[in-house]
Amino acid sequence: MPANLPNPADRPNLLGLTPPELAEALDGHFQARGQPRYRGGQVREWLSAGDARGFGEMTNLPLRERDALGERFRLEEPGVDTVSESADGTVKHLWALRGGEVVESVLIPAGDRLTLCISSQAGCALRCRFCATGWSGFGRQLSTAEIVGQYRASARWAREHGRGRVTNVVFMGMGEPLANRKAVFPALAILNAGYGLGARRITVSTVGVIPGIEALARRPEQFRLALSLHAPVSELRAELIPLEKRYPLEQLMAALEAFNRKGGRRITFEYTMIRGVNDDLQLLPRLAELAVRVQAFVNLIPFNPIPYVAWKPSLAGRLRAFRDGLERAGVPAAVREPRGRDIDAACGQLRASRRPDLTRRPVINEPGRRFGSIESP
Repeated sequence: MPANLPNPADRPNLLGLTPPELAEALDGHFQARGQPRYRGGQVREWLSAGDARGFGEMTNLPLRERDALGERFRLEEPGVDTVSESADGTVKHLWALRGGEVVESVLIPAGDRLTLCISSQAGCALRCRFCATGWSGFGRQLSTAEIVGQYRASARWAREHGRGRVTNVVFMGMGEPLANRKAVFPALAILNAGYGLGARRITVSTVGVIPGIEALARRPEQFRLALSLHAPVSELRAELIPLEKRYPLEQLMAALEAFNRKGGRRITFEYTMIRGVNDDLQLLPRLAELAVRVQAFVNLIPFNPIPYVAWKPSLAGRLRAFRDGLERAGVPAAVREPRGRDIDAACGQLRASRRPDLTRRPVINEPGRRFGSIESP
């Protein structure tokens, strides 16, 4: 490498710059080179609408300007490790990052919608008991560019393979998004303002990081929020989600009420139904009460079986009983159809199967037994 060129890893990755930062960087670059102002706009168009993979593809720029961009900046997406396609149309990508880490994203078709689930961390430090990602521990935070790169590469793959355009993005992949706000919040701005995804089509999921919920509520955009609830009482929730001990349920509900008062920002409760653990009908009134407090929609999710854990998904009758009981209480609810089980599409499963060196065997006991005395029908 010539001595006057920066190390490629030190060059700014244009995918990680918010629209104002991107305009400033490009305008300054081209101004210093004596180029007209419209050059920056040409590059921005290639990044968003043109979806260029490299500066060499930007054919309406002179070759010397393309070369100069490559000397000053990077345009780098995660590399493809594995692509798995399910019989039900779900597609999972395993992405290779710098330094050897791998993360997952999932394309989920449903009618005229194509939802992309993306990761915000390599691994996860929160160790939720029902989640395969937590077994691998925490690798590192993803950068803004790595998050946006998942979107660009997945959206391109969908178009090139006849799957249409990505209509919705959910931060429900690997990691806790609100524990990586330094990268996630700029990524939200880039997807919204840079790539034209409506804020209400972008959902951030959390297991209950209260400072992050408060920070998201302060943003002007109406991003949606999903809470991984999984138990409506604090004691049981703490056994499933260790973070409950730091941010107790009642404090969490207060933060959600403040978020809800902002208006236009729907809250969803994600509730994984685990047979004999958190599906006792005695829990149903409390779940309905919490949902009513913040006008939440409730997604009932059959547990995805994972290695080392003997838990099973709730039976169909119990899922229907929860859904019907919630609806009688005035709470909109749905049972989420399991997707992509034949390709390990649940969060962390493909990474665990492809990279067993990153997986740790969890210590398992049996939470929720006191709620499991009523056999699921």
